[in-house]
Amino acid sequence: MKPDYKNWIPKWMLIAYPAGALLLLILMIVFAAVLSGAAKVIVTIIFALALAACLIAGGWSFFAYNRFSYSGKHKLSKRIVEGVAEYVTVPDGGKCLDVGCGSGALTIAVAKKNPKAELIGCDRWTKEYSDFSKLLCKENARAEGLDNIRFQKGDATALPFEDNTFDAVCSNYVYHNIPSRNRQAILLETLRTLKKGGTFAIHDIFSKNKYGDMEAFMQELYRMGYEKVELIDTTDQLMSPSEAKMMLLSNSALLYGVK
Repeated sequence: MKPDYKNWIPKWMLIAYPAGALLLLILMIVFAAVLSGAAKVIVTIIFALALAACLIAGGWSFFAYNRFSYSGKHKLSKRIVEGVAEYVTVPDGGKCLDVGCGSGALTIAVAKKNPKAELIGCDRWTKEYSDFSKLLCKENARAEGLDNIRFQKGDATALPFEDNTFDAVCSNYVYHNIPSRNRQAILLETLRTLKKGGTFAIHDIFSKNKYGDMEAFMQELYRMGYEKVELIDTTDQLMSPSEAKMMLLSNSALLYGVK
């Protein structure tokens, strides 16, 4: 039995964009046949632009799907997950939380690196990412021969854990997908579960429009008593410049700290 970590690009995108492009092409031909004059030109231009946008989005989806595939040639997802796991050290007998575990990839990578620790992966497992599930996570852990992991349902905006529960907290490409005007508040909700002396490693796209002023947030963490806080640019570490550009991950960074 082999683990199946799926793909970060939903399969519906691989179907929706080509189908949309085909529909737009058919409609463009139909309207071009029944209209004439200026109306025909305007409608044709509108459909042509929409068709081009759909084809570009579809091309990007196929490119990204191929790059992120765990079983493909490039294995970008695997490189990113293992790169993040390198920052997570859990003391023997300690506990680590992975927020938004998806298919369990990061949880499992951290569990392999820390075999004497207990790993907990939580996720909402929503319909937007229907390929991911709690059952899939459990099967992947079983396939990897790990028994120091458990998975449970949980929402990153209101985690079902007490304060000061975990020796380490980690997450990978989760919070930027959560609709919110204040993702720094979501980070604080995660970090409240961290024990004093614990570490966190949260990897995401830390652009200003998604997270606001991260430098100010880091200073706030210092005022809260954190001993060390770093915002580490992982773009060059975990992917090539061309991959970062095509994946729109040029703001990929790891917020790393010691409480």
